[in-house]
Amino acid sequence: MNKQTTNIIFVRHAQSVYGEDDRNRPLSEEGLKDREIVLATLKDRKIDAFLCSPYKRSIDTNKPASEYFGLNIDTDERLRERKTGSYEPDLLEKRWEDFSFAEDGGESLGSVQTRNMEAFKEILKKYRGRTVVIGTHGTALSTILQYYNKSFNVNDFLRIVHWMPYIIEMRFDGDSLTELIELAYVDKKNAD
Repeated sequence: MNKQTTNIIFVRHAQSVYGEDDRNRPLSEEGLKDREIVLATLKDRKIDAFLCSPYKRSIDTNKPASEYFGLNIDTDERLRERKTGSYEPDLLEKRWEDFSFAEDGGESLGSVQTRNMEAFKEILKKYRGRTVVIGTHGTALSTILQYYNKSFNVNDFLRIVHWMPYIIEMRFDGDSLTELIELAYVDKKNAD
């Protein structure tokens, strides 16, 4: 089988305005400005496709870059963020210790990982040998990173939780991850 390098660039969305309607949360004023970092990071590359979570904040983060390249953003429902039921700090660690655990009204990390990896494996196959940008979310991206690095844990998640946008590149030889590079991020920990 002929193996080809495939470059997947994940763009975790820029800062958004928190609200009840998770799917339609808009970017904050800072988030709208920070989209320039996404374009600056991507503009000197050859990008073959933009794929994205269907959530507004993810699409809006990638829109200026997709327009720069003259490409549409194709959405995939499987790339959406985890359905949250509670933000209690104790539950965060419990979710990372037990990927099958889900609080009332929430979704387990295992479920998030399964649907994201299903979509991701299809993307790797369809876009083999090309460069693709995937608009994503913090938890969704973290479950993909954990799939390839089983030692990725709650501390790794907490390291990146406030990075919006967060841009990483994963390089694949066939289906095997060969390199992971952090390209850019904006730390919004004290932005509130």
